[in-house]
Amino acid sequence: MSPKLLLIPLFLYVAVCLALYLAQDRMLFPAPPARPLPPGAERLELNVPTGERLEGVHFKSSQPNEQRLLILGFGGNGWSGSDMAEFLHALYPSADVAAFHYRGYAPSGGRPSAKALLADAPLVHDYVRKRFAPARLVAVGFSIGTGVAASLAGERELDGLILVTPFDSLASVAASQFRWAPVRLLFTNEIDAASALRRTRTPVALIEAGSDELIPHARTEALRRVVPNLVLDRTIAGAGHNDIYRRDELEQAMHQALAKVLARR
Repeated sequence: MSPKLLLIPLFLYVAVCLALYLAQDRMLFPAPPARPLPPGAERLELNVPTGERLEGVHFKSSQPNEQRLLILGFGGNGWSGSDMAEFLHALYPSADVAAFHYRGYAPSGGRPSAKALLADAPLVHDYVRKRFAPARLVAVGFSIGTGVAASLAGERELDGLILVTPFDSLASVAASQFRWAPVRLLFTNEIDAASALRRTRTPVALIEAGSDELIPHARTEALRRVVPNLVLDRTIAGAGHNDIYRRDELEQAMHQALAKVLARR
């Protein structure tokens, strides 16, 4: 066989790896279609130092908010800020709720990336702290948003952190999905949740999907092992990465999680 023919599989492998490298932003951040502002919500606007404008959604508590509690949400990669705010408002009607559309997720400007999401989270936190002056602030993250929320906990003082389908390292999750590729050499969107949580005493509630097809149990377990102040650890048996949000057990766990994190502050 010709030596040139022997090189064809190598060239094909390199080409596929290059395509994976170039497509990672689109794969990780499939921005949902823009939606109108939900009924009863307030529009939030924040200009970030790089020049982009971020838009968010705020729901005022629909029941007496005696604790002056604000829930700040960070959704999954297919969630808009509106999706996240509506979900949390339905769960926690006695709290104010805020969530921003990630950078590059309309109507927010710019391009999404892990670096952008991590940079924006403290700015969003500082904005809602100043604007609403809550007595207590709890961050909630879903899926990729768990990494963003964990990173925020490493940079700002929070009253609690609730993580649903969390992971220790986004690069490790990607490596588990693409075992045939040198992911750690190609990956430019790392979110190291484990490192962030090692340096915080924030009370953390962790909720895992028992049959998560995207985030392996090993990745959640690796995070679980390093959390210094884990106040609730729950696995929803049989739940997948996406259908967990339709489970009654999640609603129960989320209420227990909020009670647990607030009891420890």
